[in-house]
Formats: sequence, structure tokens, C-alpha cells
Amino acid sequence: MIQRRRILGALGAAPFAAATLPAWAQGYPARPIKIVVPLPPGSPPDVLARLVAERLQDAWKQPVIVDNRPGATGMIGMDAVAKAAPDGYTVGVMFLTHTVLPALFGKVPYDTSADFVPIANLVWLYNVLVVPPSVPARSANELVELARTQPGKLTYGSGGNGSPAHLIGESFRQLAKVDMLHVPFKGPSEAVQALLGGYVSAMFATTSVAVPLVNAGKLRAVAVTSPARLPALPSVPTMAESGIAGFDMKEWEGIVAPAGTPRDIIAKWNQELTRIMQLPQIRDKLSELGMEAAAPNSPDQFTTLMRSELQRWTQFVKTSGLKAD
Repeated sequence: MIQRRRILGALGAAPFAAATLPAWAQGYPARPIKIVVPLPPGSPPDVLARLVAERLQDAWKQPVIVDNRPGATGMIGMDAVAKAAPDGYTVGVMFLTHTVLPALFGKVPYDTSADFVPIANLVWLYNVLVVPPSVPARSANELVELARTQPGKLTYGSGGNGSPAHLIGESFRQLAKVDMLHVPFKGPSEAVQALLGGYVSAMFATTSVAVPLVNAGKLRAVAVTSPARLPALPSVPTMAESGIAGFDMKEWEGIVAPAGTPRDIIAKWNQELTRIMQLPQIRDKLSELGMEAAAPNSPDQFTTLMRSELQRWTQFVKTSGLKAD
């Protein structure tokens, strides 16, 4: 309880006011910048980071390097961000997973709230419930019925404990009241390969991964987690249309800096990221990838989102008995 109060209290502690940047901050950046991605190349956070890095490089006239640090469900990369110099030259991509890890594992190598300064949430992501051709289900309802007739036999894969696919899969399992076994892998790529090989029965895959495989006939889409049908998969119903009531799950990805990074630098990052995410070509590209650009938001607003997500997933772990497999 003390740890939980510390997390929630620290996240809401420091307000960020939009202010005119002082002269020294206007000279920033003066050397290369690094964006740490705690997942492998090709993952959604990596794709987002590279889109942003290209635009930042053009605007700031400095190299912007994407540094992939995968491992331990993203904890290795975020630990590197937490321990970096708080000078604005190292930031990281933080996402949904990092607000459940403290409750799921009890101890992580950094403090999710105290060791980072939120800059901005950039995107929302939706997922597709997919199965391999060997699984006869052609709808979410059929998958649920199949699981009920074979309790404990069907499995769902994920890129690791606490990954979005794990959290979404567990939410689905509990809402549908089915007994399905979670099978974690070292990363999302390994989980998808296992799904393609028929070694797991289902997975909640990101749209950018699922759509090409569905269109190629390698996987079958049975439902989407978005509130409306996805343009890329117009014939696939939503979870609500499939009768899974109360399914409210979407991923988010944003940028954070090490704690202690000057406010003026945080403000400059926020201003530039807000500009980039409003560019029509960026929004169109994100849409193609199954991502939705988030509305412009301040560091304070991103802090509020992270705080609410910590509350949500701490409670979820407590009430559901979710454990690292």
C-alpha cells in the first residue's frame, strides 16, 4: 500500500506549465539525441520512434538515433532511460506494459513514477484476435465455445508477462469466462511465429502485424478490439459485436525522459512532438499501421494517464490474481 501511494503520489506531484523557453533552452539540442526503444526493431514502439526520429532530425538539425534495448518485457530498455543523464539527450518510448509491471512482478529495476518525466502520449493502438487455420473458430463466439468445451486445452500467446497481448488476453479470458492457458514468449515476434506454427491457439496481435498475415491467409481474424470496425479489416466484427460486453482495451505509447530533465527541455520536446503528430502524412501513416494519433496532450495530461493506468492495472492484478507465468 505504501509503495502504491508512492507511485500514485509521485506521478501527480509536479505540474508542467507551458512557458516561453529561456535562451539556453532555445539552443537545445546541440548534439545527437537518442530514443531508447525497449523492444526489438519492427515492433510498434520501434516503428513509432523511427517516424518521430526522422521528423525531429529535420526540425532540430541533429542526428536522432533509435536505440533498441529489448529484453525482460521492456525493463532493460526503460532501466537504461531511468539511469541516463537528465539532460534531454536520452528519452524512451513507454507503453501500457510498464504500468502493470510493478504490480505483476513486485519489484522492477526502476520506479515507474519517480524515475521518469512524462513528455507526451503519442498514439493509441488496437489489436486483432487471430487464430491459426488449425483452430476451427471463425468468430470470437466460436472461440469461446471451443474453449468452454475444452477447458484448459486452448492457449493464447504473448510477447511476455505483462505485455499488451498478455493483458488483453487475460481480460478477454476473464470477461468470456473461459479457461485458456497463457504462453509467454521472449518477444512478440516469437509469439507470432508460434501462432503461425499452430503451437498456440490464439493471440491478440497488433494491427500492423495481423493484417498482412490475415490477408495472406496465414491467420484468421475473429474480432478486433477497436470501438468500430477497422478499415483494414472491414468484415471482422468488434469485440462488442461479438458479444464480449465491457471489453475496453487499447494500448498507448508515449515518450518519457529521465527524472530531473529540465522543464524547459520537456516543454520543447512536447511542443515539437505535438507538431509532428498533427502532420497529415504522419497521421495517415499511423492509420495504415493500425495506430491512431493521440490528441495533443501536455506532460501533465500524460502524467494523469499513467497514474490512472497504474491504478487500473494494480487493481486488476489484485482482483484477478494475475501472475507472471
